[in-house]
Amino acid sequence: MSTWFSKLYDPLMSPLEKKRLGIIRNRLVSQQRGVILEIGSGTGVNFGYYQQAAKVVAVEPDSGMRELSSNKTKKAKVPVELVAASGESLPFEDNTFDAAVGTLVLCTIPDPVRALQEIRRVCKPNAPLLFFEHVRVDRPLLGRFQDWLTPVWKQLCDGCHLNRNTLMLMEQSGIKIIDVEKHFYDIFLRIEAINQKGEIMKS
Repeated sequence: MSTWFSKLYDPLMSPLEKKRLGIIRNRLVSQQRGVILEIGSGTGVNFGYYQQAAKVVAVEPDSGMRELSSNKTKKAKVPVELVAASGESLPFEDNTFDAAVGTLVLCTIPDPVRALQEIRRVCKPNAPLLFFEHVRVDRPLLGRFQDWLTPVWKQLCDGCHLNRNTLMLMEQSGIKIIDVEKHFYDIFLRIEAINQKGEIMKS
């Protein structure tokens, strides 16, 4: 990501985080236990919400984002380890993690299906897979507007796709979705899933 985007991310998102997103993040991660994998940890917004985890391993490929998140690791209630890696190639052994978390990240990963398959590989069988993502809305006008705006939005926001069908991508990756909670006119989804090993992964 560009330096300016990394530096502006927290100030730009702060009003929304305080009003709505913080509540969703807390519900998503606060009760997760064991060793947690967080994909695309960004500036470390989630770190303060972990309460029960033994450890959080936070993967973030962007050096600017990692630098900004380093201070949040010191304030977190649980140990947080920052790892420089991409979601499509995770440097961990199979069946390492007790749960995985991703918030507002699958929209930016170049190959999200590959990243989801990697998440499945490194997580234990039946591990919770927890996501909060924005997606393409299944409405004619708004959906087409997202399609139209995405090329420009990607340039402004370092690869963020407004029109990804994240639930479809998860199903293609063999992930079993347990619950979906919709927010902000269905644009944002809180997704709870489990890592069923042995399911066929579609490429």
